[in-house]
Amino acid sequence: MGSGMLMLRFLTKALIASALLTGGFIAAHASNAAGVMQSTFAPVGGPTSVPYGWVDFCQRYRGECEAPELPATDVNLTPQTMKEIERVNHWVNSNITPMSDMEHWGVVDQWDYPTDGKGDCEDYALLKRKLLIEEGLPRQALLMTVVKDLNNDGHAVLTVKTNRGDFILDNMREDVRPWTQTGYRFVKRQSQTNENVWVSIGAPTDAPAYVSR
Repeated sequence: MGSGMLMLRFLTKALIASALLTGGFIAAHASNAAGVMQSTFAPVGGPTSVPYGWVDFCQRYRGECEAPELPATDVNLTPQTMKEIERVNHWVNSNITPMSDMEHWGVVDQWDYPTDGKGDCEDYALLKRKLLIEEGLPRQALLMTVVKDLNNDGHAVLTVKTNRGDFILDNMREDVRPWTQTGYRFVKRQSQTNENVWVSIGAPTDAPAYVSR
C-alpha cells in the first residue's frame, strides 16, 4: 500500500478520535440544524465536459474512479446523518492547511487527496467525499461540484444530495448550508449514476479553466 493511502487511513482514524473531543459541540449544532434545515434541488441538465483535474486524478487513483454505474440515491437526512456530515466537514476544514496547487505541486490545477495535510478546494472536497463514503453514505449522493465564487473565479465544493434537498460542504465556510445560500454560480457536477460523467447545473455558463481556492 502506498504512503498516500496509508496517510488516508491515518486521517480516517484521526477523524474518529477527534470526534470524541469535538462531538458534543458538533452534535448540538447538527441536531438543531437537522430539525429545521431544508433545501431545494439544483436543476441539472445534460452531460458536459469533465474537469481536467478529475480526469488526471482518476489516472493517478484508478481504483477511486472505477465504481460501476449505480442507481441515483439520495441521503436520508436524519439528525444522526447530519451530525456525521457536519463532523466530517468540520474536521477536514480544521485539519487541512490551505495551499494553492502552484505552491504545493508547482502546477496550476491538480486534484489530489491532501495526504500531507495541505491542499486547496478540490482536495478538501475529495477527502470529505472519501470519508463520508467510508462512513456509509452512498457515493451517488456525494458529488464533486464546480462553481464560480463571488469573484467569478473557479472553485470546487462537495454537494450532498439528500431527501431534504442539496447541501454544500465548502472549505471556505464552516457550516453546511443549502446550495442556494452559498452565493455561488453553479456550473457542473458529477452525475449521480456515473461519477465519471458530469452534468451541467442551471443556465449554461462558461466553465472556469481551473479551480483553486
